[in-house]
Amino acid sequence: MKKIALVFAALSVIPSVASAKLYGDTPDAKHAWAVHDWNRPLPTRVTPAKTPGGAPSDAVVLFDGSLESFKRNWRDKDGAPSKWVYSPEGYFYTVPNWKNGGAIYTRQEFGDCQLHIEYRHDPKQLFTDKGPQMRGNSGVFLMDNYEIQVLESYHTSKEDGSVKNYPDGQAGSVYAENPPLVNPARPAGEWQVYDIVFHQPVWNGDKLLHPGSVTVFFNGVLVQDHWEMEGLTTHCKRRPLAPHATKGPLQLQDHGCVVQFRNIWYRPLASRWANTTHSAMSAKTDDVMALRRETAAKLYAKIPDPKSATAETLKALAEVISYANEGVYADDFRSCLENYRKSPHPEKELGEVSSALEVLVRCKVIPELPKLK
Repeated sequence: MKKIALVFAALSVIPSVASAKLYGDTPDAKHAWAVHDWNRPLPTRVTPAKTPGGAPSDAVVLFDGSLESFKRNWRDKDGAPSKWVYSPEGYFYTVPNWKNGGAIYTRQEFGDCQLHIEYRHDPKQLFTDKGPQMRGNSGVFLMDNYEIQVLESYHTSKEDGSVKNYPDGQAGSVYAENPPLVNPARPAGEWQVYDIVFHQPVWNGDKLLHPGSVTVFFNGVLVQDHWEMEGLTTHCKRRPLAPHATKGPLQLQDHGCVVQFRNIWYRPLASRWANTTHSAMSAKTDDVMALRRETAAKLYAKIPDPKSATAETLKALAEVISYANEGVYADDFRSCLENYRKSPHPEKELGEVSSALEVLVRCKVIPELPKLK
């Protein structure tokens, strides 16, 4: 019996789902939602892939291994069909010596994204006599501006080092900026996998608000940990960040080498800077208050009788004024509180009401905790 009593005592501190759910810090100038806010929208369901590397249900598939997918989604720099070669085995590839007509581009354009792409080098087609940068060189250019290097780099590590190369130009690097944290490359002939999370730089006119970032998993291993972009990709020189269109194509580089690609998909991501209603970084006070008032109005409309002096009405109005302590909401709360205080109430009920009011006091929505009978 003692154990059962303890369980019920623990459950009693959990707010009732049926009543107003005011128990976390209330909304403020940067956050339209309370902490643990039950009114906050739930996320949309996404069905994950059944196989590793497969596209989830909300992904945009850029290449699924079919010729139709290759022709529909890819182009050359002028918008014409690409001269890259499709293989019936389910990949496409470059041919050597810059005979492809240049890089290949997606017809779709996008900005912030999660990108999955797989590539492979044929060990018989590595130009091992032309220097380390010709060992299956290509590149994944996000928005046509930011390159994650593609190269055969299995032997480019501290432990091996039999293939010398500059570290910010090997596989997994943010080209010319940052080497990979580690080298998880597989040998040539095996498929390599990049999973990339990319956020583009954010500008307000000519003022840089945030440099953007890229996170890269290379064969499942983290090699770029939220690297903040320092510039637009170039060779040998530093090229500062500069404003550009907020959407651009994915480019796969033609560097005169043979590289095979397959299983390419992306998920568009919303920039955190697009969140103007709930973010310490990017919220706009007017947008926050507009959403708070909208929520207050919806909650107020659900109260059967805002003029009644019941515990449920008082808790509901307390939740309403946590979003917008103004106008009829504030008037009805004060009136309900005064009328509720005039008569005694059961101890359990008083505890629930006091709990909601304590949140308002803690967050300075009301000045002090009223005395209840």
